[in-house]
Amino acid sequence: REAMVQKASMIITHGRVLTMDPAQDRAEAVALAGERILAVGSAAEIAALAGPDCRIIDARGASVLPGLIESHLHLFMGGAELAHLQLLGVSGAEALGQALRAYADAHPDLPLITGQGCDYAILEGRALTRHDLDALLPDCPVLLIAADHHTGWANTAALKAAGILEGATLGPGNEIVMGEDGLATGELREFEAKAPVLKLSGMQRISAGIATGGEPEPAPSRDDLLADCAEMARGLEHCARHGFTSLVNMDGNRYTLDVLAELRRQGRLTARVRVPFHYRNHRRPEDLEIASKMARDYNDDWLSSGFVKMFMDGVVDSGTAVMINDYPDQPGWRGEPLFEPEVFAEICTECDRRGLQIAVHAIGDGAVRRVIDGYEAARKANGPRDARNRIEHIELIDRADIPRLADLGIVASIQPVHAPGAMDFPLQPTLDKIGSTRWNDAYLCRSLKDAGVKLAFASDWPVADINPLRGIQAALERPVYEGGQDERLGLHEVIAAYTTGGAWAEHSEDRKGMLRPGYLADLVVLDGDIEATPVAEIGAMTVRQTICGGRVVWDGEAVRQAEARETAGQDA
Repeated sequence: REAMVQKASMIITHGRVLTMDPAQDRAEAVALAGERILAVGSAAEIAALAGPDCRIIDARGASVLPGLIESHLHLFMGGAELAHLQLLGVSGAEALGQALRAYADAHPDLPLITGQGCDYAILEGRALTRHDLDALLPDCPVLLIAADHHTGWANTAALKAAGILEGATLGPGNEIVMGEDGLATGELREFEAKAPVLKLSGMQRISAGIATGGEPEPAPSRDDLLADCAEMARGLEHCARHGFTSLVNMDGNRYTLDVLAELRRQGRLTARVRVPFHYRNHRRPEDLEIASKMARDYNDDWLSSGFVKMFMDGVVDSGTAVMINDYPDQPGWRGEPLFEPEVFAEICTECDRRGLQIAVHAIGDGAVRRVIDGYEAARKANGPRDARNRIEHIELIDRADIPRLADLGIVASIQPVHAPGAMDFPLQPTLDKIGSTRWNDAYLCRSLKDAGVKLAFASDWPVADINPLRGIQAALERPVYEGGQDERLGLHEVIAAYTTGGAWAEHSEDRKGMLRPGYLADLVVLDGDIEATPVAEIGAMTVRQTICGGRVVWDGEAVRQAEARETAGQDA
């Protein structure tokens, strides 16, 4: 009988294991057998399960958690943007000019200098114009993109090369801001406006999933696909080093899945990825057959689809978020919704009829309410089901709408790192754009959870730093806005939003989000005990190992040792 006991292929031992399983919330060790968890228990119990070739990982008293779930990111874009000029924290013309010139000198062959993380008020409290950029780098096309990715600023060379210096006709919610001289000022609002300039860089295949939701044109060759695998693999490695084993992409098309499938074929897929059909507002409900086909063709624990992503509005800082009331600094302006109510309700109803989950970007309280109305219309038309439709961001909500979220089973996909002052994003201009009378309704977490709304936390990378340890610290330390309630959660509640909450949002709580026998062998080993670490130091912690499907996909210790050997060799 002893010979029949299944043996472990890997054991993680001597850890402070937070299983997130209410039936057994703590342990010392975890045994894995192939791609599943074999057992969870004491170090002695688990040691007895070791097979002849079992790999033993000694956690040395550090926290061991379920593999983290990044519930909202842009993987393809993020991987590509790691190579771009990074501008987060850069302020003033002198610093910006130095950064631009240094990057241009280091990359002389680039057709477009692309910068990421540009502040809306980078120049002494104001945004850029093309003339500002011309003065800093006139001869090379330049596009600087805001951290939220909804606004870009281009110089004259870029606008001319893209053919939009004199403007262009765009769809609702998109704008090439024009000056009194009849020429573009350089400010490009939303994705359709930025797309012609981004095309100069050759990123159209990578950005098609968010810019149009369609397939890249012209159709990518095999060489194109293999080249794009490198960008995707860079993004996957970045996620693995931060402890993520499951990723929910929030832009998508079939090509995104095809690139991931090629990486899987090569043995280079290091996380489980969900990719939506991105339904832009030029689509028709019959186009949802594309989403259904993606769902049928990709439907396992490594690559899956099965949901539809939409945008209802833009962002607060550019005034494109849809509000119930006027913007304080723009009387009469409340933003422009990307879907009319009847059209959106029809789309939701058809998605629901097909059994597709829905995820909608809604930042302003007006957009959030319109999305709730659409989900409610789908339920009335088709009858109730366990849809777990999602609203992404919810940066502002009328508190009267919170009970409707819970009643309809809507998942609140929240980015705690987006709250102004919580991590990298400044308090202004965002809080002034919202208005002090509404700060109590902004960036809610505790209020949603207490109302029974399911939470899933994420970063929206590359909009914000993907590092979940910084995200956890931000969620614990975020400011309490004047006149507002304290929206902070406790440590275990925050970890749950990165694990069990993410699994719930994916309909995968029966195999993800906990360390439980039979569940997928996805774990993360930190470099210390997160419960014993002061909150102010959690963000400086690192991931020692990331294990996905029973395979170590990130080994921080091995990487550090290799780097130390390389440094020693260079010194010698």
